Amino acid sequence: MSRPSSGHDEKEVNQNRDSGGHLSVFTNTHPTAAAASLETNLLSVFKKDTQARKVYLAGREYYSEEGKTFELRLIGKIKQQLSSDPTHRPEYPSSLGLSEFTRRATEAALGRSSRAIVENRALGVQTPGFTAAVRLGAELLRHWYDISAAWCGPVYLSSPCDDSLAGIFQAAGIQDIREYYYWDDKQRGVCLEKLLEDLERAPERSVVVLSASAHYPTGADLSQNQWAVITQLLMRRRLFPFLLLPAQALCSGDLERDAWPVQHCASQGMDLLCAQSFSHCFGLYGEAVGHLLCVLKQNSLLLSVQSQADKAVRSLWAQPSVGGAHVVATVLSNPAHLVEWKGEVRHIVERCMLIRDILKEKLRLLGTPGCQDHLTQQGGLYCCTGLNDQQVEFLSKRRHVYLLPGGCLNVSAINGRNLEYVAESIHLALTTSL
Repeated sequence: MSRPSSGHDEKEVNQNRDSGGHLSVFTNTHPTAAAASLETNLLSVFKKDTQARKVYLAGREYYSEEGKTFELRLIGKIKQQLSSDPTHRPEYPSSLGLSEFTRRATEAALGRSSRAIVENRALGVQTPGFTAAVRLGAELLRHWYDISAAWCGPVYLSSPCDDSLAGIFQAAGIQDIREYYYWDDKQRGVCLEKLLEDLERAPERSVVVLSASAHYPTGADLSQNQWAVITQLLMRRRLFPFLLLPAQALCSGDLERDAWPVQHCASQGMDLLCAQSFSHCFGLYGEAVGHLLCVLKQNSLLLSVQSQADKAVRSLWAQPSVGGAHVVATVLSNPAHLVEWKGEVRHIVERCMLIRDILKEKLRLLGTPGCQDHLTQQGGLYCCTGLNDQQVEFLSKRRHVYLLPGGCLNVSAINGRNLEYVAESIHLALTTSL
């Protein structure tokens, strides 16, 4: 027995009919079904804010002292050289990407002397950005992880994490998404004990998504000792690591140090996936330069996984663009360029650490309650302040300072012009009775 339609329903259906009386193919598409991300909504509110002293601290790009997205001098120079090179011709790359780029990106994650590379157990695939690398990894998991049966999860994500990750796995047909404990508000840091408890309860063959460095949105990374403990648990419980490396070198200022968790897992003889991005660390925000690294226990499976990756890529984006990949490959393959690039990246990291130090000192001088050591114990572009939702709301409504709902912010968006105001605003958020 069908349910009688309400007047509202009839009106909506009539509005979706064309002039011939036929229903539109988008009849069931509602605005609420395409809800914007938290960041998109926050940016929209910020742009509508007419307050002169407003400050937006929720962006993902690296911002210079002038408050603008920053292009490294070396990258601008190489782009100019490539554009004027008469031998450089536009061409379609392989579906798996520019071979020199995938080789250098693989070496950047694993190290040139990695056994996985020497034994031909590593496969690299260029992707149009970081999220595309995660998506391709999700596609491979469904076909590669359990060939005998359709594997559909579970996938464990950190709490909190990038709010787009769950949707990426779900778009690939993996609906069983769970969380493991990561950030502790009271400790204002990673809680290893609860993290291990959650993973201990995970079913065998679960996929665990772990941030190798530059954890978003907290900026709090696992130490090497913590990684060693987690790796042992992963192997004992037969859990599969899917590692994230979204901003290599921008966390510690050292290319190898940021990739140490990837190298450690590979050295233990584990199968793994690693999604990489070179957009942040090369300032290629409009280029979307990503890479998916697959490390296998046995090289006999390499051609099978490569074939599956090729098939998935052809149905998702056919070929990645080569512009940004050429730039990255040029830097990573030239020792002089590499030294210059590392120097510029170190300058970015040192500036972010200086901002953390000054902000912490400003809060101390203001008499802000509580310990603020977490500000300097974290690294990279992102920082979790420990502010609760009410305090974050106070900042946006009363002080026009915009953070993500979890109290996390982009350190590089703080500069000499707004640092005093940001410090005063955080102090007020922590001391004002809400």
